[in-house]
Amino acid sequence: MMAFATNVAERVTHQMAADIVVIGSGPGGAVAAMLCAEAGKSVLLVEEGPNLPLQWPPHFSSEEILHKYRNAGVNVALGTTQISYVEGCCVGGGSEVNRGLYHRTPAYVLDAWRDDFDVRHLTLDELMPHFLACEEIARVEYLPGEASSISKRLYEGAKSLGWLAIEAPRLYRYTGRGGSKQSMSETFVPRFLRAGGRLIANTAIRRLTMRGGKWRLDARHAPANGAPQPVEISAATVFVACGAVQTPALLRRSGLRRNVGNSLRFHPMLKVAAEFDEEVNIPGDFDPVHQIKEFEPNFGMGCSISSQALLALALANRADFLAHVGNRWRHMGIYYVQTTGGRATVRNLPFFRDPLVRVQHSEWDLLQYGQGLRRLAEALFAAGAVAVYPCLRDYPVLRSMADICKWPESLPKEAIGPTSVHVFASCPMGENAKSAADSFGRVREADGLYITDASVLCGPTVVNPQGTVMAIAHRNAMHAIESRFT
Repeated sequence: MMAFATNVAERVTHQMAADIVVIGSGPGGAVAAMLCAEAGKSVLLVEEGPNLPLQWPPHFSSEEILHKYRNAGVNVALGTTQISYVEGCCVGGGSEVNRGLYHRTPAYVLDAWRDDFDVRHLTLDELMPHFLACEEIARVEYLPGEASSISKRLYEGAKSLGWLAIEAPRLYRYTGRGGSKQSMSETFVPRFLRAGGRLIANTAIRRLTMRGGKWRLDARHAPANGAPQPVEISAATVFVACGAVQTPALLRRSGLRRNVGNSLRFHPMLKVAAEFDEEVNIPGDFDPVHQIKEFEPNFGMGCSISSQALLALALANRADFLAHVGNRWRHMGIYYVQTTGGRATVRNLPFFRDPLVRVQHSEWDLLQYGQGLRRLAEALFAAGAVAVYPCLRDYPVLRSMADICKWPESLPKEAIGPTSVHVFASCPMGENAKSAADSFGRVREADGLYITDASVLCGPTVVNPQGTVMAIAHRNAMHAIESRFT
């Protein structure tokens, strides 16, 4: 393993203090921390994971999974139909490990949140200045050249069927065939440090308590070399941005349980591998960017990173196909259908570090998985696929459009194992009885405590959520600065 300096702006001591502490440096926490530091406050940004360069380990490598993901990428929401989900755990959070596909929140999603949770001042027009402010710092760009063949195939298949399909922009600064992802460690965190903010990594917050008019944070710092050490941090104001699973776990450990951890949501994905006669998977091509929007909000479709190793992993439940993947991987790509299914709870267990996540699926959820897979296969055959391999146990390989009827319309609960890279809505904001925080993320009955990550969203965003998380974090932090500090 390569060694890197932690590059923290603050030496960790047993007792630390700031005006404001932000817990978590992902898209929500980094945005809030930067705004508070630029408002002239003393801000300490605390990250549980390590502080590593954006380009190391290499993106989508096994080393990246080991060093930048929570629990090396192994997290499971338990239930009859389980969902395996991943979370970033490093400075920059999920922005360091995702592909940076970017969307503003659809107006109909915001309309539903206002109706369901009585969230105030959350129209698309009201949120637009916050999107624009974030996009000015973290660039959003379209491909400067031609998309990869595996990406274009999905687009072409959809268009031939008359379906709506798009090229999604990315949080990425392109320079020729290369460039740099606009992750938090490249954008908001450096600006936070330039404004005088302080950053400590490898430090987990165990519990929050209010004593003497200030929040006291019980923390444990785990240096790269040396034994873990306890740290107590004090602040008048705390922004919690630990992620949609760890945020409710921390709040519940701290005795804050009202509507906390009862409504976790996902964007579950089911994948297939498609094979074409021609080579479509060329090393060095741009990451795939095309998406099918025709059937949203029920489900959407897209294309994944499709290296030989990831193809082998996707088809690991088809051992007889591994040699075929080795010979034909340049003719193959991984595609997914993404739904909004599954509703989960987050609960702490005695003597366990991580919380228990339990998920339930409705019959409607299972129907969307089945319909989504069938539509995805249609698009791929329309794009010229000669075979579609479902990444599911005991499901037949499809060789033509006529074979699609071999897949059931509604998938049995035990047969599927969806994955998710998007989790949110475990501590929804709003003004009604279902909300954990007010319309701007302030935790009820907890003065000076705010939630500023995907937890505070009111449900699935349908589109890739990072743009929404950043914009709402910007909105909520600006409201806190104006109402609390001025």
